[in-house]
Formats: sequence, structure tokens, C-alpha cells
Amino acid sequence: MKSLKPIPWKDVELTAGFWEERNRVNREATIPVGYQHCKSTGRFEAFKLNWKPGKPNEPHVFWDSDVAKWLEAAGLSLGTNPDPDLQRRADRVIDWIAGAQQSDGYLNTHFSVVDPKGRWKNLRDEHELYCAGHLMEAAVAYYEGTGKRKLLDVMCRYADYLCKVFGRKRGQKRGYPGHEETELALVKLYRATGVKRYLDLAAFFVNERGRRPHYFAKEARARGENKSYRWGDYDYLQAHLPVREQKTAEGHAVRAGYLYAGMADVAAETGDKELFKACRTLWQNITERRMYITGGIGSTRHGERFTFDYDLPNETAYAETCAAISLVFFAHRMLNAEGDAKYADVMERALYNNVVSGVSADGKHFFYDNFLASMPGSHKFNGQKSPERQEWFGCACCPTNIVRLMASIGGYMYSLRGSTVYVNLYGGSSAQVGLNGRQVVLQQRTGYPWKETVHLTVKPVEKQTFTVALRVPGWCRKAGIKVNGKTVRPPMRKGFALLKREWREGDKIDLSLPMPVERLEAHPSVRHDAGRVALQRGPVVYCLEEADNGKDLNDILLDPRARLSVSLDAELKVPVVKAHGRKRSKEGWNGELYRVQRSRVTPCPVKAVPYFLWANRGVGEMLVWVREG
Repeated sequence: MKSLKPIPWKDVELTAGFWEERNRVNREATIPVGYQHCKSTGRFEAFKLNWKPGKPNEPHVFWDSDVAKWLEAAGLSLGTNPDPDLQRRADRVIDWIAGAQQSDGYLNTHFSVVDPKGRWKNLRDEHELYCAGHLMEAAVAYYEGTGKRKLLDVMCRYADYLCKVFGRKRGQKRGYPGHEETELALVKLYRATGVKRYLDLAAFFVNERGRRPHYFAKEARARGENKSYRWGDYDYLQAHLPVREQKTAEGHAVRAGYLYAGMADVAAETGDKELFKACRTLWQNITERRMYITGGIGSTRHGERFTFDYDLPNETAYAETCAAISLVFFAHRMLNAEGDAKYADVMERALYNNVVSGVSADGKHFFYDNFLASMPGSHKFNGQKSPERQEWFGCACCPTNIVRLMASIGGYMYSLRGSTVYVNLYGGSSAQVGLNGRQVVLQQRTGYPWKETVHLTVKPVEKQTFTVALRVPGWCRKAGIKVNGKTVRPPMRKGFALLKREWREGDKIDLSLPMPVERLEAHPSVRHDAGRVALQRGPVVYCLEEADNGKDLNDILLDPRARLSVSLDAELKVPVVKAHGRKRSKEGWNGELYRVQRSRVTPCPVKAVPYFLWANRGVGEMLVWVREG
């Protein structure tokens, strides 16, 4: 079946509501914050190649990627919201990048000035290809956003050089990225330029991965390394097996998500059904056994990685912001490959919960890891970071990643296949769609995800027959649809309601998505959540915070019969969930750590707030999975 094509972010205007607000905060606060931190930490300066041995602030192996992601965000933002000051800053950074390119096309600040003899000698650990991939993505976004080709031409030269270095021909290296990312970036570069060798190189990297004899072992021996790899059998790098033989999501979760997205891209462009089957197998393993309710992936700090089926600890969760973003990338590609709303459901879950949790409401502070339960002080002993949002990180992958995703969010909302327009995500927006050579505008007005109704206005230039496919979210038990005020019951296909008719200027669609608060339970094998429930309303997962419920959140019991009410919170300006619960009293405890006498249980009010907003009101306890009984 022919793939869907996403409507480009440039053709989608965010007009009001949740995503417009997050996009605006990103534009006004997070992009400037990212610029200042890249500047103050020396990341921009590194491209001037002025560093000398013995000087402080040595350019790190992944610094180029941070600059690239910021620059990608700038290009995306400029494409929808022109800003002369931002463009001047970005153009200056591009000049520095262009100046750092070597005569053969190579481009990497660390290996140009810190370790010039180390080029391509440690693909496993040193992030060379990872940085190249992010620079490619930045080049494509900046070209598409501004029409300026300078960075695109620089990266085409670099990609041409990579095509000479890597491959199966005599004298070429049969290596591939230790940290995947280049695969999906090369496909983007191919789509932007039409140069097929870029797609061929992406396919080579995907298909060569995990083959024997193992390339990473070979290059380690060439470096004189005789000890075994610190992470074991290369499953940390998703290189333990050829990708078509991998059945479970393993290793570093961010790398995995990028790889799977790249695999889906290559499969879509080459028609490789076997490769796509592998993508589907890995998707099922993640979403059915290894994903948090928030859309987070990666359940341990040790290796920032997947562990084993149903192992989803809460207080020691890793659920890195970058990992959730990589899952969004994977989900979006699978959605467009199969036209199945189940992929959009996961994409939406990750976006509204684990992704948005990664940045504060003001857009200036960040989470790297995203716990599902937090006890202040415990981070000192479990090796994790404080449950307080940070201004920046030495490893700044997450802040720069979220800034580019928020700038491109419009590109995830709509897709097109033939004469069918798919509405994947709901939010105030206006999309320009080219249908059969004629222009159609599709407008959304909605308070989603807080309100249950979505109003769409269809505006073809002239009357035209086509299909509007509305996603009915998997969490919605009974959607209602009206066209021009009349209730309709359209056929469903893979989670989409198909409204086919001759559309005229101003035709209106009203979609109702009832959002009762629901108690979700985890699979019985998820031992961490036994006897507990999570509260969800629409796509939004809720949590308890100390600011509303006091300390000892794990001692709160929610009655299974308790009524869950929804009201607008004056401080947070979002709906919150309230209920009656019970909690043990501390009366009578006079220094004992344990005792026979049972504590008195007293009624207590329970208030839950959207998970993504936690830690915006100071440091305190937080809990997603609440005891029920």
C-alpha cells in the first residue's frame, strides 16, 4: 500500500491552543536559551578551530551535534516565523561551520583540532557519524525554512566524502555509526536533493550493522584494544545481530529509536518489506512490553537503556527526553508507512507526557531523565540527577533535541495519501494541502487536549471530492462526528474515520472525543505497579505532587469506587483531577521505626495534575502510579 506523505511543517500554521503555546514558548524562550548556552560553553567557538592542546574547554566529540540541533530549530522556526535577528545569528553560525570544513569535505571540530589522527578510528564510541547526521538534518531544515543553500551545500560535500569512505568496494570501510542518527539524516538529505547515493549510504549503514566479522571488534583490535567491550556483546549499540534478526529492543534507548526510525525510512524509500517487518517486530516489543505509560523508553540509568520485558521501575526510571523524542520519530514514520492510528496514539502519548515533561513551562529549564516517581534526596544515592529542572547539561542532547521538535510540531499533525487527508494530531491550526493539483485549506479550532470537541472547517478553492480521515484515539471509547450539523457514522479503517464527500467552501466537521478520567492498570508482569493505578484523561497522564497532597504519597490509597472529578485549576490554568482518598495518620509514632500497633487511617483529599507539569512549583515528591484499595 502506498505510504502517506506528511504535510510539511511550513504548510501548517499553529493558530491557538496547546501546541501553539508550546511552539511560541519554544520560539521566544527556549531557542534563545539554547543559543546562549551554546555560546557560553564554547560550542559555537569550536567551529573557528582555534583550540590548541593545553588550552581549556577542549571541543568534545558530541558538541557539533548540539550546535546542529539548535541550528535545525532555528531553520524550522524561521520557516514559519521570520525573525531577522535569529536569522543573522544562524547565518553567522553557518559561516563558522563552513569555515571549519576540511579540503576533502570532512567536518568535525573535535577531530580537526583535538585528535586529527583519530579520524574514523573509533566509530563505536566517538560520535563522528552521529554529529554528521545532525548537521545534515540542520542543513535540510535551514534550506527548507529559509531557502538558503550554504549549509546544504557544505553538508552535501560532507555526504559525498562519506560515500567515498564507507561502503563495500575495495578500500572502503565497512563500518557504521556507533550512535545511530546518520541513517535517517541521509534519507532526509536524499529527499531534499534527489541524490540517490545518499539513500544508498543510509541503506548500507542499516544493512551492514551487526554483521560478522564484527566491525567494531575489528577496529578495536586495530587501535590496540585487547579488552572486551565494556557494554558486552554490542547489544548496547543495537549491533549484536543484523537488524533483520533483532526481535527485541535492546541497548541505549536513544540510539535504538534513531536506528528504528532510519530503518523505517530506508524501508519506505526502497520498498524493503523484510526490513519493514523487522521495524514492526521491534515496535511491538517496545509498545507492548518496554514502554512507560508516559511514552518514555529506557528503564535504567546504567547505559541509558532498555532492560527486559515488563521491567519498568518508577523512582529509578530513566525515560530520557531524547529517547521519547526518538520514539516520536519512529512512530511518525510507522504511521506514514502503514496509515494506522495506533502509531499516532503512541506518538501522541509520548508528546503530551514524556516529551513535554522534558522542558519547564517557561521553556528555560530541562529534564534529562523523566522519573515516574520522585523522592527528593534519593537522587544522591541512586546515581540520578536531582528532581529539579536544570538550566543546562554538560551533555546537552536533550535541551537541543526538544527545541527542534517543538519547532517542527506542525509537521506531525497532517498526512496525505492520494485524495485522502489524514488528521493525526489535534490542535488549533491551519493546513495548506495540495489535492489533485488544487489547494485545500483545513482549519482546526479546539481546546484539545483539555476539551473534548474539535471543530474543523474545510476550504477547497472549488468544490472537490476527497476524503478527510480523522484519527479516533485509542483511548476514546465513543467518538461522535457531525458534518454541517448532521450526525454521521463514517466507515473506520485502522483507527481513522473516513469522511468522503464532495466538499465545498466552509463545510464544517465537529468531532467529539469524550474524556472521562480513567484508571489504568499495568500488565500483571509489571511488578513495580502491582496494586496501583494511573490516572489518565484523554491523552494526558496525571500525577500526584507533594505541593498538593503533602508528603508520603506512597501512603495514599485511592478507593476503587471514588468519584474522580475534573476542575480548572486557577494557578496551573489546566484541568486537574480530584478525589477522596485515605492515608495513615502519623499520630502515636514517637520515635519507633516499626511497631505492632496499626496506624489510624484518615480520609484525605487527592489532587492530580498533568504529569508534564510536575516540578514547576519547586522540589517535592511526585507519583504517577497510585495505590488503590
